[in-house]
Amino acid sequence: MIAVVVLTLGYIVFTYLVYFKYKILKLRPSYGIVSAFVLIHLIFVPLIGMRFTAPPSYDLRVVQRTIQLTPRLSEPTLVTEVLVDQNVPIKKGTPMFKFDPTLYQYRVDQAKAALAQANQDVLILKADVDIAQQAVTQATSDLTFAQEQNQRFAGLASQGAGSTQDAQKWQNQVNTAEAELASANANLERAQLAYSSQIDGVNTAVAAAQAKLAEAQYYLDQTVLVAPEDGMIMNLQVRPGMVAGDVRFGAIASFVVDADRYILATYQQEFLLRVTEGQPVQFALNIYPGQTFTGKVKAIWWGNGNGQMLPSGTLPNFVIPANDSARFAVVIEPDDPRLHRLPIGAQGASIILTGGGVFAAFGQIGLRFFTWSNWLRPIPF
Repeated sequence: MIAVVVLTLGYIVFTYLVYFKYKILKLRPSYGIVSAFVLIHLIFVPLIGMRFTAPPSYDLRVVQRTIQLTPRLSEPTLVTEVLVDQNVPIKKGTPMFKFDPTLYQYRVDQAKAALAQANQDVLILKADVDIAQQAVTQATSDLTFAQEQNQRFAGLASQGAGSTQDAQKWQNQVNTAEAELASANANLERAQLAYSSQIDGVNTAVAAAQAKLAEAQYYLDQTVLVAPEDGMIMNLQVRPGMVAGDVRFGAIASFVVDADRYILATYQQEFLLRVTEGQPVQFALNIYPGQTFTGKVKAIWWGNGNGQMLPSGTLPNFVIPANDSARFAVVIEPDDPRLHRLPIGAQGASIILTGGGVFAAFGQIGLRFFTWSNWLRPIPF
């Protein structure tokens, strides 16, 4: 666009000098028609050519991922210490905020006591199995003795050498011993089931206590919030005395990570007719007036929020927007690796070189005019 303006102004100045200033030629109707025809072509032809051979974008920005820092605490908790400063680089794992651990330490202690009790209960269950086993042994011995006595007295009674009453007594004793043995076996089975109730080789009561302790320890560990990656906090508003905790949507700070920064430029949809991944790009940044940089098209975001409809009971209302048409974004990969450290939100302009020729040269002229003008003042586009 800037190149077209410069070229058009140059032609106007040239026409003025030829026809009015120095009067090299006399302005006749035929000359006027030809001059106007050339002027129209100077305006429209480069605009159309640049649109497809060097499409420009004056909405270029450096984008960086951020992590919303939300404490993972089960209760509203007091901030006791702020260990970092804003705009200071932080390494991954560095403690940033401390919260009051009192309540969570109590829960850990309680869970440790419950685990110790569960381990003790396992020993009790093992003792119960041993006791039930001894009861089975005793009941088996009693039954054997009762059966022997029953056979002896029954034989004596059949020979008339003993009383029938004694034989019936020992028969009743056998029945009682059999019942006691069945009861002892049932108690043994119940004790064995309680003792053998396991998951992955661990008693279920112990496993439940271990899980409870792990949960309590997790929340205790969360009372120290550490840096998730290398980066920094720019707008640090957290102060000791602030309460944070179980409200999940309430982040206390935004952490700007260092890795994976990228440059994003938005283009009008028709400008992307001949744009493909891998094509060369030239771009300028406002923070570096007078300089241009090279890169390539890494990706094209073929989508825009105007095409998204959320579930709702309201019928869509289609209105022609008064502003510019919806744009698509292009991700630019700079050739200079140092540019991956650009500050988040840096802005500039870019052109994609989809083809060569004079129109691409016009686009490069316009980009250079843009970046040199930043020495004077930011020019809104």
